[in-house]
Amino acid sequence: MMKLSGDILIEDEFLRDGLQNEKRLLSLDEKLHFLGHLEAAGVRRIQVGSFVHPKWVPQMADTDALFDRIEPKESVVYTALVLNGSGLDRALAVGVKHLSISVSASETHSQKNTNRSVEDGITRILPVIEKALSEGVAVRAGIQSALGCGFEGHIDPDQVSRIAQRFAALGVQEINIADTAGLANPQQVFNLCQRLRGEIGDETALSLHLHDTRGLGLANMVAGLQAGVRIFDAAMGGLGGCPFVPMATGNVATEDVAYACEEMGLKTGINWQALRGPVAEAEALFERALPGRMSHMPPPPWLQSSEDQS
Repeated sequence: MMKLSGDILIEDEFLRDGLQNEKRLLSLDEKLHFLGHLEAAGVRRIQVGSFVHPKWVPQMADTDALFDRIEPKESVVYTALVLNGSGLDRALAVGVKHLSISVSASETHSQKNTNRSVEDGITRILPVIEKALSEGVAVRAGIQSALGCGFEGHIDPDQVSRIAQRFAALGVQEINIADTAGLANPQQVFNLCQRLRGEIGDETALSLHLHDTRGLGLANMVAGLQAGVRIFDAAMGGLGGCPFVPMATGNVATEDVAYACEEMGLKTGINWQALRGPVAEAEALFERALPGRMSHMPPPPWLQSSEDQS
């Protein structure tokens, strides 16, 4: 295993990917409450919501109002997901300065998610990205189902590469590779990330969005680290899932990713233990245990001892 070093940026998606599949709709005050916990724990980039049609994703219907009520911290980037031009207009109206703008690499997922083919989706989204960039918005261009599709299975890496190169040519700051259905394995992640790193160059950052559907989320993260990726999506408690992908379970848990990085000597700036309480609150709201591991683990004896002495 190659020696790993450097700072790791974790984008928490509890408030977007985490909530979008939940029947229990959180109020604005509840969302702001959890946002405060994420800020206090040291999360440096938080995906607050998505600007999508409320008919299809009612959990995100108040994203505009949520941005209006945020009291921004200088150390935090507040971002959101956009899938089309009308979503971008809404984001610009409330002053969002960082956006994820995504398409799918899977024909079936693209049809179910946006009612468009992959090529049509790309053709329609490129002007949206260009407009966002022209407005001074930092853009992370995302490729959903890049590592496997819940409907089709295998996705040709050449397809992902073609999309990534078209995004990179626009001058986006980052390209996000999403394992939307949680089908990836570590070798696959390493190979694709290493390939893309060589194709898009060093000026465009590469990030990974990983789901833990088959328990390989953290292993896939390490494979990404080995391929040079230093930005990862996660969600507090491991909450998440896509309403348009069957069997897709939660994201890798923010506290688990932060703990794993800490144990490997990598800095995230996140106090993963500070997320125990918020995870417990979320479990009470949703009336079930969340899949994140470290939020349920007691502190190790050596930490308990140091806490007793303080």
